Amino acid sequence: MVTVDRAQAMAYRVAALGLAERSSARPADLPILDLGVQEYTPGSAQVALAARTSADPADDRLITVWAARGAPHQHRRADLPALVEQLWPISDADASARIKSGQIPEGMRLGLEAFRVTAEAFRQVVKEPMPRGEVSTQVSKLVPRALTYECRSCEARHIAGNVWQHSGLPGGIEIQSRGRDAMLGPIPDAPPRPSENNGIAELILTYLRFLGPATPIEVGKYLGSATAEMKSVWPTDRLTEVKVEGRKTWLPTDALPTLKAATAPSSTVRFVPPMDPLLQARDRDILVPDRARQKEVWRILGNPGALLLDGEIAGVWRAKLAGRKRLDLTVTAFGSLSATHRKQIQTEAAEVARARETPEATVTFE
Repeated sequence: MVTVDRAQAMAYRVAALGLAERSSARPADLPILDLGVQEYTPGSAQVALAARTSADPADDRLITVWAARGAPHQHRRADLPALVEQLWPISDADASARIKSGQIPEGMRLGLEAFRVTAEAFRQVVKEPMPRGEVSTQVSKLVPRALTYECRSCEARHIAGNVWQHSGLPGGIEIQSRGRDAMLGPIPDAPPRPSENNGIAELILTYLRFLGPATPIEVGKYLGSATAEMKSVWPTDRLTEVKVEGRKTWLPTDALPTLKAATAPSSTVRFVPPMDPLLQARDRDILVPDRARQKEVWRILGNPGALLLDGEIAGVWRAKLAGRKRLDLTVTAFGSLSATHRKQIQTEAAEVARARETPEATVTFE
């Protein structure tokens, strides 16, 4: 068994996630696209990409789909045939865990059938770009009543959001825009709806390669599933046990040399957006040891971005557009910042502005 401390595990993740050194590769060529990049708010995925590459964040080889946990992610178009099979539930129990909701207590008991009927409804309804609301109305009419709930505000029955979003990718759905004018469309040459899971081991290995060392608990939370379900398919033969601060975890065996050699980057600043892949790790004590600080990074509503300074989360930040020509960033550090660090932060702010297609960025320190 390999033994490492928290700092070394953190250094491994920062490097694996592409945050130690900025690449010049186009987004789809970045390793992190194996895991996918969540779009939490408009433009946040582009900020995540700009933190990793100096290339234009726009890349027509990427597509936005509902992926892990039913959350919108950017993925490579070429990866969708494998991804849809990897994300398909491994059992009825897994499916029920992923769509667990107080809105549909009977519907969640349908398990895999809930995914099948909703995916088929998507394929029946969405033949061309359509407003999201219209798709929801039509899909809700085609699925079992147990998967819908009474919406008091609009006096209609709607399909539960967790079922809807988890079934979008197997239903061949692309997210074309979000917000008030949200549009959905059919994925060109969409892969067929899976009949069973194929590749869950590869999906687990991908998570661990970027966010390990970790356990079935973290992987289950990342997918919205249950620990027991992940334990049942844990690819032990391709993993090595790693003890992190006395806790037994796992890492892909072929990644051990990288873990052992990992060191924190120096003189490195990154503005990591909310729900960046780094912040998706479920063992938050590795990312931010101080529990009080964790509450500042991960909020119930309205998460800020995280300031990554020399490989450690050293504060949070928020951005506000000032017209079309300036992006105002407010940085709240967890400790004092040297003059050198402040200058580096101000320089790095230009990368956030670049991602948001804004000519200028200002930084205010709180």
